[in-house]
Amino acid sequence: MAQIRIENVRKDFGAFTAVQSSSFTIEDGEFFMLLGPSGCGKTTTLRMMAGLELPTSGQIYIDGEEVGQKPASQRDIAFVFQMFALYPHMNVRGNISYPLKSQGMPTRQIRAKVAEVADILGIADILDRPVGGLSGGDRQRVALGRAIVRDPKAFFMDEPLGALDAEFREHMAEELRALHDRMGATTVYVTHDQLEAMQMGDKIVVMNHGVVEQFGVPQDIYDWPATRFVAAFIGSPPMNFLNFNGTVDAGQDKVRLGDVAVGVPHSIDGAKGDLTLGVRPEHVTLDDAAPYRGRVVATEYLGTTQIVTLDTPNGTLKARVASSDKVAVGTATGLHFDARTITLFENAGGRALRSRANEGVLAHG
Repeated sequence: MAQIRIENVRKDFGAFTAVQSSSFTIEDGEFFMLLGPSGCGKTTTLRMMAGLELPTSGQIYIDGEEVGQKPASQRDIAFVFQMFALYPHMNVRGNISYPLKSQGMPTRQIRAKVAEVADILGIADILDRPVGGLSGGDRQRVALGRAIVRDPKAFFMDEPLGALDAEFREHMAEELRALHDRMGATTVYVTHDQLEAMQMGDKIVVMNHGVVEQFGVPQDIYDWPATRFVAAFIGSPPMNFLNFNGTVDAGQDKVRLGDVAVGVPHSIDGAKGDLTLGVRPEHVTLDDAAPYRGRVVATEYLGTTQIVTLDTPNGTLKARVASSDKVAVGTATGLHFDARTITLFENAGGRALRSRANEGVLAHG
């Protein structure tokens, strides 16, 4: 397997810039997620790594070799598409073995490799069946088998579970992660689903409008969003945003929401003007003794928890609380925020105003 390094990669399509000077490193054996909304540049970035698109500028290294201008056939990678891209006139065995036949591998070795891969994927009993009658999950396993059988340096996957229904998609996500852990393969996976990225990824790149907004492990991206976009895109429900106008000095540990002082992390950087306080729903406590107030406008029962929506002087806010808590629509309540979990953002540009380097690891509520 291989390390993959992207350095200042840019892709222009005429006057349109799809990817803007992106840089990050995928370590050998990582399960790496390219995450973002439709049109953010994640698939274009993957296609440049695979050699299906050539970068306008910048360098791409696979296993230490610069491959940015080399075609896909010279990069020793395997690509798995969302729509499977199987050969309909071949059975399962024929689809999986096709790459090895193209390389001229002896028939006995091909049969052994196909049997090994089929056993790994749990499809040994359907090797002689036509692919046309298979379920979506089995067709995806066949597509994975065709990629795995080559022992490539890296696997590239473009929303491979996107065509599956929600329940089976979750099951296949678990299978894919387990397969990765058994093989230790460097895997780059494109998705727009933040839950899928958080569930499966060792590292995540979050992209928006062709720009890398943040790069890191899932927990750091959740706890320490670098921008307001990341804070809104990651989490369900997403982070709450309460707007206010004021001045925040570096190292300050309180800000004012109207007449109420609210604690914030000591690690904030200074800023002034229109700012936003961000806090996750699970870090909001309903507390009648708290001076900051909100009025309940809706509740959503989720089994062990409920989502309470409140109107506040600074905007709408959601709190995730125990389903056993008695909350009535129309009532007013105090709201307490865990200061350690708050992030402040500049409204202009959306930059976060705190640094993980100056703050302890968060305790989840």
